[in-house]
Amino acid sequence: MNETINEIVNRLKKYPEVEYELNGGSITVIGKNKNGFPVTLTTNRNGNFTVAFDFWHEKFDNENDALNCFAFGLSKDCRLKLTKKGNRPIKWTVESNENGIWKEGSTTGLINLSFWKKSKFEFFQNDLIKNVTE
Repeated sequence: MNETINEIVNRLKKYPEVEYELNGGSITVIGKNKNGFPVTLTTNRNGNFTVAFDFWHEKFDNENDALNCFAFGLSKDCRLKLTKKGNRPIKWTVESNENGIWKEGSTTGLINLSFWKKSKFEFFQNDLIKNVTE
């Protein structure tokens, strides 16, 4: 296990109820209920990091930024908006709570061949960390 993942494992000791999986160069915290989503940090061979919230993902070249994003995904101030066309997931958008108002951030999406179908939305949220500065 590398230093970054060790740092996360040490921080998670404050939350004994949390389930996580280690897999080589990655750690995934499992959403604790059906409304949660998995949060993964992967250390890449080139010294970069990838943080994923379910299918959404972003690359970082700075460890601190990756750790902050990982913690944000576990906090009550983050939620994941899933867009479906029919029953097919097509977009994952990260939203942040700013003074009680949810603001959309970046989106990861798939090619949508069913563009004429009505969009349906689902929201997922972890609440492990009450405040990202914990």
